[in-house]
Amino acid sequence: MTSVRHRIILHAYVTEKSMDEMERQNKLEFVVDRRANRAEIRRAVESTYQCKVQKITVKIVRSGKIATVRFTKDFSAEDIGGRAGVF
Repeated sequence: MTSVRHRIILHAYVTEKSMDEMERQNKLEFVVDRRANRAEIRRAVESTYQCKVQKITVKIVRSGKIATVRFTKDFSAEDIGGRAGVF
């Protein structure tokens, strides 16, 4: 199970816009496997970071697939970002 989660979430995607969304809207962005769907991404994020996901949006770009994950108000994106290696 652990190896499957790590194959879905490749790494955090850090830009100025994603840092602003982390502070203002409680969101983080991750580069994920192109074949993963929203349900698989949700399960991988919740089990890896022990949190609850409110909403996931996905965009496909030239370099891969980027998932924007909004967390519930009980969990801070800044704390989870620290665990994900954003800082």
